[in-house]
Amino acid sequence: MGRILLTAAPGGHSGYAYAIGYHLSRMGLEVHFLTVDSEWLVKKLSRVGRVHLAPMPRRPGEPLAATLHRWPGALVRAWRVVARLKPAALVACGSNFSIPPAMAARLRGIPLYNVESIVRILEPGRTPRLLHRISRATLLHWPEQLRHYPGGRVVGPIYEPPEHPPRDEGYVLVTAGTLGNAELFRAVVESGLPGRAVIQTGRLDPEPLRRRRPDWVYIRFTPDLGRLISGASVVVTQFPGMTSATAALAYSKPVVMVPARHLRLSASLANARIYAEKIGAVYLEEVTPEAILEAIEEARRTPRPSYPDGAREAARIIAEEAGDP
Repeated sequence: MGRILLTAAPGGHSGYAYAIGYHLSRMGLEVHFLTVDSEWLVKKLSRVGRVHLAPMPRRPGEPLAATLHRWPGALVRAWRVVARLKPAALVACGSNFSIPPAMAARLRGIPLYNVESIVRILEPGRTPRLLHRISRATLLHWPEQLRHYPGGRVVGPIYEPPEHPPRDEGYVLVTAGTLGNAELFRAVVESGLPGRAVIQTGRLDPEPLRRRRPDWVYIRFTPDLGRLISGASVVVTQFPGMTSATAALAYSKPVVMVPARHLRLSASLANARIYAEKIGAVYLEEVTPEAILEAIEEARRTPRPSYPDGAREAARIIAEEAGDP
């Protein structure tokens, strides 16, 4: 049975790893993840494969010069994991977290599969562009991304699989990843949105929001965000991020996206409207309480498109080309 190692940095990068790993495991391959020391992320990935830990060389928003002391340790840890596992392939799912294990795989002659971000349509990501030159294949979501990656392979949009039956439990889910989005949360709470809502705040303290709307449910992290998505009437999230694709394409939920202006190293906001049109979401540039309410109603009326499952196709390619021991 072939052994595959996937990098799973926090945020949407771990979503690509989970989605591809999910299908690889169902094809009979032995799946391993390399990720950071995060309790909720480890719990989630452990449902699909074995988890190994490594440090994050550069955290979001950090100046490169301030992180130089962490790179040698990250490379040593990645080398040890790769050397011990001897995987048939390494799948690099983005973020600078993927660079040390990709270097280790390259030095050991292990095939590298490189995954671009689903939201990067107008410009390539830094890490995928760097790794493209040493990869067996760069896996892409959209045909437009081929102009950045000559010889890349379009597999379709990669998103997490629907692991719960879609239903409508009558609440609006508001989620903004690990770091949260204060602008979004403030607008939702001040909007007077009727009925129930569930807000996933990440690292942001939910207590100021709870004081404004004590009738709503607040959580910080969960290893099973899919369960919350599956029961939502509407999902309100941020760009960039992978939750929007999972909600719209895996669960066929109405989706509203707002800009994550605090994620300066992520895909530019110029991509947002193009991406929103592709997945059938509503994108708000100006986040106000009134605009949130209008966008939620517009999203309910907006049809969601259907695409081939890019994660399944990516897993098929990896399994066929590198899955045999």
